[in-house]
Amino acid sequence: MNFKKKIKDAAFIEWEMVYEGKYYGTLKSELDRIWNEDKTPMLDIDVKGAIHVQQQFPQNSLSIFIEPPSVEILKKRLESRGTESAESIATRASKASYEISFKDHFNVSIVNDDLDKACLKAEEVIKKFLGWK
Repeated sequence: MNFKKKIKDAAFIEWEMVYEGKYYGTLKSELDRIWNEDKTPMLDIDVKGAIHVQQQFPQNSLSIFIEPPSVEILKKRLESRGTESAESIATRASKASYEISFKDHFNVSIVNDDLDKACLKAEEVIKKFLGWK
């Protein structure tokens, strides 16, 4: 079944065309499968998708916004990888600027200025949400 048919059939909890012609989404059936196994799903989704999930599950969801120290630093990080074209980097930086404007819609925002510290903060927030010590 193709993606657009699944959209029409309301098979997704959330979906977006994140980049021109590139669709991403979270199937309801996958969340149900994970919950039926008594596990906690973790989603890595764009800001609009995260807001949609949070609206549908306000008491049962934790949204974490991972923010670059600045868009300029994000550009430098992408350039240093040497894996993307200048056009791709410009597109991603523009999208990041837009997405940062939504950070206040999330439960928590973590600035990724030091990867180890950002990971520890994310772990702390998730453990607290799950009721772990």
